[in-house]
Amino acid sequence: MSEAELRLWEAMTRDLEPLVKGKDRLPPIRDTAPLHGPPRRTPQPSPARAPSPSPSPSHADAERSGPRPVPSASARPPAPKVPPLAELDRRRVRQLARGRIAIDARLDLHGLCQREAHAALLGFLRRCQADGLRHVKVITGKGRTGEDEGAESFIDVRERGVLRRAVPHWLAEPAFRALIVGYAPAGPAHGGEGALYIQLRRAPTRT
Repeated sequence: MSEAELRLWEAMTRDLEPLVKGKDRLPPIRDTAPLHGPPRRTPQPSPARAPSPSPSPSHADAERSGPRPVPSASARPPAPKVPPLAELDRRRVRQLARGRIAIDARLDLHGLCQREAHAALLGFLRRCQADGLRHVKVITGKGRTGEDEGAESFIDVRERGVLRRAVPHWLAEPAFRALIVGYAPAGPAHGGEGALYIQLRRAPTRT
């Protein structure tokens, strides 16, 4: 109904007595929705927007943040321990000198410079250990006392005849300690101070 029709209706029904009195009286027509015209639209709440994803850090941001921390030394796996050298007991040395314990192989380093002798000795001991040998003899020669005094390295010296003092230094290196238990000067019948008895470690078992 239009506004004019509503006013006309109110004027005509102003003196009429309602059949229902008090609180049960019907609400006035003005409160009802109009019969003509488009229906009123109830405002709908706008849908909530999804939060936009945070931008990933760029390469430049990563560079500005600095290098990644390096794991501490405690986090790294420990290096394998190299066993120390042991002094051969006198009883074993006497048995080797008297022939009661067999000498499985021998190496003569005469005529080699120190670099050649170092490589030959390491290869010899590796082969002997791989073959399961236990006792070997290495002939160094007695050399001349003081010939290698002042040398910077026992490997770099090119002179001959100084292996008697160089070989014990080499045997203390980690590569040699992994191969041998220990060493001792040979008996007089086997060269005395010009040779060494060397006891080999057992080859590690392969799993």
